[in-house]
Amino acid sequence: MTINLRENERLDELQRNGYRIIQNPKKFCFGMDAVLLSGFAKAGRGDKVLDMGTGTGIIPILMEAKTEAAHLTGLEIQEESADMARRSVELNRLQDKIRIVQGDIKEAGTLFGAASFDVVTCNPPYMIGQHGIKNPDAPKAIARHEILCTLGDVAAQAAKVLKPGGNFYMVHRPFRLAEIMVVLREYRLEPKRMQLVHPFVDREPNMVLIEANRGGRPRMTVERPLIIYREPGVYMPEIYEIYGY
Repeated sequence: MTINLRENERLDELQRNGYRIIQNPKKFCFGMDAVLLSGFAKAGRGDKVLDMGTGTGIIPILMEAKTEAAHLTGLEIQEESADMARRSVELNRLQDKIRIVQGDIKEAGTLFGAASFDVVTCNPPYMIGQHGIKNPDAPKAIARHEILCTLGDVAAQAAKVLKPGGNFYMVHRPFRLAEIMVVLREYRLEPKRMQLVHPFVDREPNMVLIEANRGGRPRMTVERPLIIYREPGVYMPEIYEIYGY
């Protein structure tokens, strides 16, 4: 299938099922955090999945390739990103499996209704507030800073749209880990599984992957650390596997 690319857009290969994705590097491109989240998150046969703040649709597309989920929905507030995500879904002929909705994370409960999904994923903005932002309306600023939604907004809406016993998956930064745990439990999303991600074996972690269960009982498993690079420019075997190389 051919598709018209807009100014500054490009097609990137995803190394999964021949899928490709449309991106605009002048706006925002997905990073390793989204790929790692797609590998950490689990969805069983027949599950309905919602990705909040889907950007260009990378997580639903990768999870469609990696899981047996029945249907995936991507929610994205920025019109340009949502448009690219829709066209990527069409390009990969996934219209029957993936739907892209333009809308606000803070209104997810209203948009989809309570207890609508078995799984919710989110790669939220990491940075607090607007410190150091020159243009708060810029797509990169909105994706990286809590301008349009906060961690509390994400947790509150995930709890609303998840079915009882459903799972929430998120990638975030370790410097906010204490806050993350408090906020998740505030909305009865019980942390169940956590994995710290280190750029090198001797470096501090720069990402954390978290699984929480709606209404679950207290007990969390901490998985062995995930190391990205064996040496500069060379991934560890686990990373190649997650990427599909």
